[in-house]
Amino acid sequence: MRPHVSLGALPAVLVCLAAPALFVARLPWLGWAFLAVGMIVALAIERRGVAASAPSLTRDLSLITVGLLIVSVIDLAAKLDNLSMVRFTLALGGAVLVPYVISRWVYRDRAIRFPWRGGGRWKRWQWGWLAAVLVLGWLILPFYFISSGVYVNWPVVDSPDMIARLFVGVGAVGIWDELFFICTVFALLRRHFSDGAANVLQAVVFVSFLWELGYRSWGPVLTIPFALLQAIIFLKTRSLGYVVTVHLLFDAVVFAVLVHAHNPGMLEGFFLISP
Repeated sequence: MRPHVSLGALPAVLVCLAAPALFVARLPWLGWAFLAVGMIVALAIERRGVAASAPSLTRDLSLITVGLLIVSVIDLAAKLDNLSMVRFTLALGGAVLVPYVISRWVYRDRAIRFPWRGGGRWKRWQWGWLAAVLVLGWLILPFYFISSGVYVNWPVVDSPDMIARLFVGVGAVGIWDELFFICTVFALLRRHFSDGAANVLQAVVFVSFLWELGYRSWGPVLTIPFALLQAIIFLKTRSLGYVVTVHLLFDAVVFAVLVHAHNPGMLEGFFLISP
């Protein structure tokens, strides 16, 4: 039985606290310090167990550390110019690909997997939740983005080209979120801690990333439950495809709200609030 709290929780907490240091406080030296101390403590706890065939906390935390370091090399502020989109692609892609490659071909433990279909055909409640996501997004997201003013954290999208770039960018980052935070961070933490403990830790990393991306002000009131729910749904469905679908529907509303906020009158009457 995986524990809620154990000695191994200390290095895991330290590694995950690097995320708010890197992405919220924006203090790279503090984030790097958390990562370094976390890895040192994990190594001290495990000692010879690092090379064992059983799941190793040190190896798994090293994969999360590598991913966080790769993401931290770029500015996560939402930008839609060519160079910024290439940077995002390389950094975010590398943060998923490099830990996967290390896990599979260096550590040879296949700790990271991407179960697209998982539990098979979707059940009635799953279809119902997809509809609920759209309704809840329609009700909540316009009020959040417009009343808080955080929509200005995204570039002005006032041309077909910029709107298309925004659509691609929002969707791509949404897919990446599930690949990294759920299939990598959450999955690795679950090998050592209870589902609840692993979920709280991954949510710290998830919400910190979204903060720097632009979900500020009272955004964590929305992003914390979203991050926790995505992990719970993944546990219940075992389907990456389903949590990605949920996320993309949510992001479709985000996209529409951003277009609406930057172009008053374009979607007039579609949402309950206007800029």
